[in-house]
Amino acid sequence: MATPTKTSKPDARAEALVAAFERAGYRNVAPAILQPAEPFLDLSGEDIRTRMYLTTDPEGRELCLRPDLTIPVSCDYLASPEAGTPQSFCYLGSVFRSRGVQPSEFLQAGIESFGRTDTSAADAEMLALGLEATAHYGIANTEIRMGDVGLFSALVAALELAPAWKRRLVKDFNRKTSLAHDLDRLTLSAADKRPEYQGVLAAMAGSDPKAARALVTDLLSIAGISAVGGRSVGEIAERFLEQAALGSANALPLETRALIEQFLTISGDPDAAAVELRALAAEHRIDLNAALDLFESRAGFLAARGVDVSRIRFSTAFGRGLDYYTGFVFELHEANGANGPLVAGGRYDGLLTRLGAKSTIPAVGFAVWIERVGEIGRAHV
Repeated sequence: MATPTKTSKPDARAEALVAAFERAGYRNVAPAILQPAEPFLDLSGEDIRTRMYLTTDPEGRELCLRPDLTIPVSCDYLASPEAGTPQSFCYLGSVFRSRGVQPSEFLQAGIESFGRTDTSAADAEMLALGLEATAHYGIANTEIRMGDVGLFSALVAALELAPAWKRRLVKDFNRKTSLAHDLDRLTLSAADKRPEYQGVLAAMAGSDPKAARALVTDLLSIAGISAVGGRSVGEIAERFLEQAALGSANALPLETRALIEQFLTISGDPDAAAVELRALAAEHRIDLNAALDLFESRAGFLAARGVDVSRIRFSTAFGRGLDYYTGFVFELHEANGANGPLVAGGRYDGLLTRLGAKSTIPAVGFAVWIERVGEIGRAHV
C-alpha cells in the first residue's frame, strides 16, 4: 500500500466551524480511520474507488483508510442503539485519497442527518449551513450549483424501459460519459452489441439469478480471477448478469432518447426550471408531479432560510460522482473560480439500506474541504 503524504491537523478556524455545527444541534463524532473496504468499493463512485488506499488484515479482510466520512458515520449510526431514529452528527477529520502531486491526506468537516421525514426542510438546512460554512471563512458570493437525481429517476421511471436499463441509467446519471454511452447502446439494434460474448450473455438472460451468479462466480474462480479493478468475484458476476439483462432489452425509440436529452438541457434558477419541467411533463404526458412538488417545496424552504433562490444555478444534468445520491445534490464554488468545490453534498436515502438497515432511512449531508476554504478565505482577506 502506498503511503499517504502530509499530516493534516485542524486549525482553530476549522474547530470553530465544527463548534458552530454543534451549536446548531449536531453531535460531534470521530469514526475510525481504518475502515472495511467493501462498502466503499460497492457504493462509492469510480472517482473515489480508484484512489483508495487498501490493505489486508491477518484474517484476510480487506481494509482501507477512509476516503470519505459519510459511509463511516452512517455505519456507526446503524451500529448504535439510536439506529432508525432522527439523529444529527458533525465531524472534522482526515480522509485519504491518491491525488497525484497533491497531498493524499486532507481534512474534511461536515454534517450527516439521519431519519428526518421533513425532507425539503432538511435539504434546505444543508445548503444554508453550507453557505454559513463558506461565510465562516470570509468567502462571499459563492456560486451555488444544484441538481436533483430524484427528478431524473422520476423521468426514467415513467419511461417504457426494461427494469435493468432503468437501474443502469439512474446509476450512471452522475457519470455523464457513461450516461451518453448508455443512450447510444440503447438506441442500437441488438445486432450491434458486443458479438464477442453476446452468446454467453444471451444464454444468461432470463435465467435464475442465483444459479447464473453461482455459474459466473465458479468460472471466474476456476480461471484464478479473484478481483479486477478493486471488484470482487461476486461483483464481477453481478456485472455479467446486468449485461445479460441489458443486452436482452429492445432498442430505445429515438423519440424517447430525444425526450431524455431535452430533459437534460433544462437549467436556470429553481423557479424557472420548475416551470420548464412541468411544461415538458405535460407535453409528453409523463407524471413528474411528486418529484416536482418536492423540488418546489425545497425551493420554498430555501427562501424561508434566507437563501436567494435566484442565485442558484440549477441544472437537470448536474450530478456528483458518488453512486449513493438519490435526490437533491449541491456544490458551492468560489465565484468565477476554477478550483473544485468548497462544500458539496446531497440526499442519499438509499445508502443506509445498502449498508444493512431493514427499511429506508432518510439521510442528507455535506462535506467541507477545509484546506480549500482556508486557502481561498485567506486570499479574500
